[in-house]
Formats: sequence, structure tokens, C-alpha cells
Amino acid sequence: MQERRRNCGAARKPGEGPDSAGRDGAAVSDLILYMHFSAMHDSAMKLAKDLVAASTVPLVLAILADGESYGYAIIQRVRELSGGEIEWTDGMLYPVLHWLEAHGHVKSRWGTAENGRKRRYYALKAGGKKHLEEHKAQWLTVHETLRRAWRIQHAGA
Repeated sequence: MQERRRNCGAARKPGEGPDSAGRDGAAVSDLILYMHFSAMHDSAMKLAKDLVAASTVPLVLAILADGESYGYAIIQRVRELSGGEIEWTDGMLYPVLHWLEAHGHVKSRWGTAENGRKRRYYALKAGGKKHLEEHKAQWLTVHETLRRAWRIQHAGA
């Protein structure tokens, strides 16, 4: 994989390289590209890694819009919402949570679970609610465009 990252040039960890120097859009692009090459998922449908990566931020924000949560619970909620079709790993989720926190979209706190284990809980901030609304608008546009395209395709078939 290291060879593939070196050859494509664009796949770097978030915050690395000249394109991510303080520009929010570039940082998101870096995050998505990094996740594209490093995300691990195991799905019955075998969703494309870039689709999984692109949907990660809006899914996390949407889950946190329902209330505070912690990493493992977020992973389980994604599995539940997708009917088992989307499987995330903690190695994929935590960099996204850290990026969201660094950019003011979520906040975190340490807490103790009922079983006595320490957990880091994440909650949506006002900036995260705005970011979620922007993602919703974008995804609804893509969804509607695909729906129209597929309807046209089926009508002509």
C-alpha cells in the first residue's frame, strides 16, 4: 500500500502536504483520499472504498445529531442503520472523529461507562450542525440526480 500511496501522490494522511495547509476543503479532500487508500470495510455488497469514505463524515455527524456517543457505539449504529452493509473499523473512525474535533464540529469528553471502563464521548457542536446541514444538501442533490438519471435510463430501456 505504501507504494500505491507514493505513486498517486494525493493519498496522504490528513494534515500532510501543501494542499492541506489550513484550508478546510483541502483537509476534507485529504481525509477522504487517505481513507480511500487505508479504510478497511467488509461488506456483503462490497461498497467502494471511496463511497464509504465520502459518507463517513455525514454519517458520524448525523449519528451525533441524535446525541452524545462513543466510538464503538457509532460503529455499531452505522452497522445497524445500513442493515449490516457498511462495516467500519475503529482505525477508520477515530481519525475522522479527531478531524471533526480539530475543526470545531464535535467536542469530546472522557467519561466512565456503567461497567467502569473509561470512554471518550463525542457530541455535536454548533459548527457540526451547520456542517451536517451542508452535507445533507449535497447528498440530497446527488441522490436526486441519480434517481432522475436512473428513472430516465429505465424509461428508455
